Amino acid sequence: MTSVGDPAAAERALDAEFAETVRRTGASLGALYLLAPGEQVLWLDVLCGAPAEFAAPWTRVATASPAPVADAVREDRMVWVGSQEEMARSYPRTAMVLPYPLALVAAPVTGARRWGTLLLMWPATRPPYMTGRERGNIASSCRRLARLLEEAAGQGHAPAPRAEPRVVAAADHDRSGVPSAAAEDFVERLPGGSCSLDLGGRFVYLSSGASDLLGCPANRLLGTLPWQSLRWLDDPAYEDRYRAAVLSREPIVFTACRPPDRWLDFHLYPDASGISVRIVPTGTPSPPLPGTARSASSVAPTRAGRLYQLTHLAAALTEVVGVQDVIDLVADQIMPAFGAQGLVLSAADAGRLRITGHRGYSAQSIERLDGLPLDTDFTPAGRALSNGTPAFFANAQEMRRLYPEAPQVSGKEAWAFLPLIISGRPVGCCILSYDRPHTFPAEERAVLTSLAGLIAQALDRARLYDVKQDLAHGLQQALLPRTLPRVAGARVAARYLPATRGMDIGGDFYDLIRLGDTAAAAVIGDVQGHNVAAAALMGQVRTGVYAHATLGTSPDQVLARTNRLLTELSPDLFTSCLYAHFDFAARRVTLAGAGHPPPLLRLPGGDTRPVAVAPGPLLGVDPDAVFPLTEIPLTPGMLLLLYTDGLIETPGIDLDDSVADLAGRLARADDRDLDLLIDDLLSMTRATEHRTDDVALLVLQERSGG
Repeated sequence: MTSVGDPAAAERALDAEFAETVRRTGASLGALYLLAPGEQVLWLDVLCGAPAEFAAPWTRVATASPAPVADAVREDRMVWVGSQEEMARSYPRTAMVLPYPLALVAAPVTGARRWGTLLLMWPATRPPYMTGRERGNIASSCRRLARLLEEAAGQGHAPAPRAEPRVVAAADHDRSGVPSAAAEDFVERLPGGSCSLDLGGRFVYLSSGASDLLGCPANRLLGTLPWQSLRWLDDPAYEDRYRAAVLSREPIVFTACRPPDRWLDFHLYPDASGISVRIVPTGTPSPPLPGTARSASSVAPTRAGRLYQLTHLAAALTEVVGVQDVIDLVADQIMPAFGAQGLVLSAADAGRLRITGHRGYSAQSIERLDGLPLDTDFTPAGRALSNGTPAFFANAQEMRRLYPEAPQVSGKEAWAFLPLIISGRPVGCCILSYDRPHTFPAEERAVLTSLAGLIAQALDRARLYDVKQDLAHGLQQALLPRTLPRVAGARVAARYLPATRGMDIGGDFYDLIRLGDTAAAAVIGDVQGHNVAAAALMGQVRTGVYAHATLGTSPDQVLARTNRLLTELSPDLFTSCLYAHFDFAARRVTLAGAGHPPPLLRLPGGDTRPVAVAPGPLLGVDPDAVFPLTEIPLTPGMLLLLYTDGLIETPGIDLDDSVADLAGRLARADDRDLDLLIDDLLSMTRATEHRTDDVALLVLQERSGG
């Protein structure tokens, strides 16, 4: 095992194993993502086979994202995507910003704990499947990477998130056996021109023929990017061809016009060390690509990389739900994409800018900036929002000339103030800030301005969602019992879990009603739907049941009268319900059900089974419905579990099997503390995972001797 003595040694050992994995698997590109401490985010630590710029849209990936690297670590499985078609089908957002023919695998890096994901990519020329041996080799590599990470962490050198990934080479390309002079003579004798680009796209070699065809001497081109040093190649379409060659590792051909009318064919041949380019005059002029007829005085186009960033971020913003989701997305993806170290996201509220989220600022700074009036001259935020024009400050001197106090409060050195406006209505302001001076080229300003509009739409949508959810959730919580009454002769406990993010309200309810000194009623139900109407109807059902129960009505009549009430209200929503009357004096339990899952009965010896409750129809369907009674003895120490279907419904699994499985878990659960018993039941079922339905449980255990 490799010894790790210091952080640098730990990085070198990890980089070496990662690079060897890429080389050994024959992958053209590799990336190692690690889980950020205490966050549900993967950050890109090491990259191989492509420049860091290519990975800008994916430097941070939320574990909940619909992406291969997120699925691999979240589900602890190897994700294989064998073709571009499969990518478009399984991961459309990824395919939209990675539109190249390739195959990839994302494998979890897991040891004593989950560390992250290893991503490997191959050209689409490889077979569209993985052999068992390949899977085994990749899994072994992941285990070795996990051991190195654990060894480093054990010595206090656990990796930490960084602004940009380290870029390593997959293998050394030994050129010592090739006589450079002979190779150069060979290239010069070839017709046309030849040049070489590194993986970052910069010229590292040009033949004299290439210089002639490009119309520029080699000494002015070496070390530059073609689309920056040759204005006639300054078009995203040409840069995208280079990106396609790097990522797909397949030969690419495109035609470009050198002004005024010289057409050239560019043949790109990529490998792990860079790209060889053959330039030859084309025989027949090709139709111009979009933008090639642009005048020399027109604005330079946005780089292809920026366009992919914008596309990726736009797609991500369409998926956010609440305000916190918007904040997390801006912080986790937009900040790294533009190299920012600070973020303040403010919402316009009652004439003031209320800070809804921030990163990279002290609490004192946020306290000073929160609640500024919209017409403030303390920072540029108010002016940017009032006139709808973004403001960019490349250094503190520029800011200090107009807003002397602002740099002192934040301690930052450069800022982008992006007004968030929808149809002329101010929504808020997004501020990206930098710890060092930062120039904002026209291209970057254009992308940030476009992005501000998308953030505004997402933020406004998220605020409306949060308001609606808070209202409905508050209504639902107000209608559920705050505490359960004490019942002589019984121990009771209950729990309610809303559905997970995106549908966190519903109509599940429970209640425990004291009926004198020797009786009690337990009721549980589920109103169809997950919205305000469901929560409101749940309150009406619970109130109706409570009112009829306290009058001493029998269980069948409680449900019958509540049913008539619901049919008269005509809510177009149906309700399942189970009502259990406990008579501690007569030692019996009388039950009536309305389309609800059967309760589970556990006897002191551990025997657990569903109670065969005579079925009745759902409430709100038939005003004349009858609800048969079922009676069971109330034996010492018996336990009755009432629950809603959110606890047992799992796609692809029969309900009877789910009930039987729940009964088995209840039989093994420790009943010394009923709240802990509920914790055990929830932890052993899928109820703690992504829930599309809410869950309610009510447990009552007979306690002889009161």
